[in-house]
Parts: sequence; C-alpha cells; structure tokens
Amino acid sequence: MTGARCTVALDAMGGDAAPAEQVKGALLAAERGVRVLLVGDRKPLEAELARQGAPGGCAAEIVPSEGVVAEGENPVRALRANPRVSIAVAAGLVRDGRADALVSMGSTGAAMAASVLSLGTFEGLERPALGGPFIALAPGVSIIDLGSQVDCRPGQLVSFAALGAAFARAYQGVAEPRVGLLSVGGEQGKGNRLVQDAYPLLERSGLRFVGNVEGHEIFLDKADVVVCDGFTGNVLLKYTEGLAEAAGRYLARVLGADTEAVRAIRGMAAEAELAGGPLFGVNGGVVIGHGRSTAHHYANAIVRAAEVVEKGVVDAMRNEMAAVLAKTEAPE
Repeated sequence: MTGARCTVALDAMGGDAAPAEQVKGALLAAERGVRVLLVGDRKPLEAELARQGAPGGCAAEIVPSEGVVAEGENPVRALRANPRVSIAVAAGLVRDGRADALVSMGSTGAAMAASVLSLGTFEGLERPALGGPFIALAPGVSIIDLGSQVDCRPGQLVSFAALGAAFARAYQGVAEPRVGLLSVGGEQGKGNRLVQDAYPLLERSGLRFVGNVEGHEIFLDKADVVVCDGFTGNVLLKYTEGLAEAAGRYLARVLGADTEAVRAIRGMAAEAELAGGPLFGVNGGVVIGHGRSTAHHYANAIVRAAEVVEKGVVDAMRNEMAAVLAKTEAPE
C-alpha cells in the first residue's frame, strides 16, 4: 500500500492484449491505494471495465485518447502525426499536473519520446536512460543503460552512474551506493576506449566508485550500480532473459514440467517484467516495461511509479547528477 493516494497515468492502449491486462492491472493497483487514469480509446476501455465488473467509484478513471503508437513505427513521426495518441496524452497529464507519474508497456521509443517532449530532461543530460534492477539472482543491482543510448561518450557513463546512485539511495535505501563500470577485466586500463576514458572521470566524480566490474561479478555483490553503454546493457538484458527461459525449458525436460525448480527458473525469466523499470533523467516519474506484461506486472509497475514519486526519486537524481557533473567537468 502506498501512502497518500498518488495518481498514475497508464497508457492503456500500449502493449500486448490491450486493454484487458491493462485495465485489470489498474484495478489491482487501485486496491493497493493508487489512483489510475486509464488513457486510451473510450469505448473499449468502458467495455473492459464493465466486463471485469469494476465497482462504481473505483479509483480508475478513463481519459480518452485517439490511437496508439505501434511497435516499429518511428516514434517522433507518429507523435507529430497524431498528438492525441495514448502515450502522448498520458505524458501530457504528468506535464499538466493531473497525474504524478506515467506507466507504459507499449513502444519504448514512443514512451521515451513523449516523456522528453512533455517533461524535458535534466540539465546537462542529452537523452534519458533506461535502467534499474532486473536480474533475479542480483535483485539489488541496478544496471544502466539498458538500451536507450547504444553509442555513448565517457561523460554519459558518468551521468548514468549519478542517476543510478541516486535511485539506489532514494528508492532502494542504500546509504552509500557502490558504483562499478562494466568491463572485461578488473584492473584499471582494461576494456575498450570508452571504459578506459570513463574510469578517471568516475574516480573524481565523488561517487563511491569501486572500479571495473566483470560480468560474473554482477552476481557477487561487488556493486549496487553497474554502468555500461546501452548496446552492452541491452545485450545483457536480453541474454539474461533468454538464459532463464532456456534453463527453465531444460529443467522441465529433465525434471518434469511442474517442479519447484522449474517454476523458480521461469520466475527468473519474468523478473525484468515484474514492475517495469524507471526512465532515468526526465523531469517526472516514468516507468516503462515489456509489452507482454500481465495484469500482475501492470499493477506492480503502477505501484512502483507511485513509489518513485513518494520517495522523491526524480529530485534526488537531478541533484545527484548536477553535483557529479560539477566535479567531473571541472579541470583536474
């Protein structure tokens, strides 16, 4: 249960099986104390609320929009062509103060574009970043970036580190977050040019920088925040999901389909979807997740978005990044 009732705008048309899972998830979140604005085409939303027997006066209100940005569409072009699509209207609700946060499981590119256009990014940050905890075997480790910026400069990795540290401190309650730089070796000087150039910047960032982190050390409690370029982070995300799914199938063949071990492994495959992940660096609470999410995932994402607002995560990120940039941009 969240504290004082928070209002979250849900892109109810984005994602698979819309709007059935979205509406069900919104109703579950409402039971946990969050007010939800269902943004989407009115008729299918009204029909779905009626089908699910939503009680009168429930904390889920429809805000009408027109259409949706489909996966594969150019997000900026689609938003310009139809500014009334669900994700644009949902982001506008946050901008105008009618909602405290936004959740979308639709097109990631569209959610990022709409958030930037409506809310803007932190000063000194070119583009927002995706990240957060997603690996079941390392639930306390946030990895950033997970795919928004596939080509990065060293200074951008420093921004990721600041955003991740603020998230770990404000949201996860880690007093002194340890920041690691994902690399192919533990010693300074290992890694590609990007990693080598980012290392000294992180050393003087004022963050608790613990040096390079190799892939296997993500699971060994070496760092609370691991930074990398979006290409590497997205490969890691997809690889982890696929490995967990493959392990579940293998154990199902060896041990039988319905065993505790198989259920646990399959749960790992869904870990990244359970509550979505925050969009780091925009001036508002935004949580983005997988299109194949279920109602349970939607409910968790809505509650997570409310918690991001209640814990002041956005302000903490903005302040942390400003302080770190002031140190790293100053002459040595």
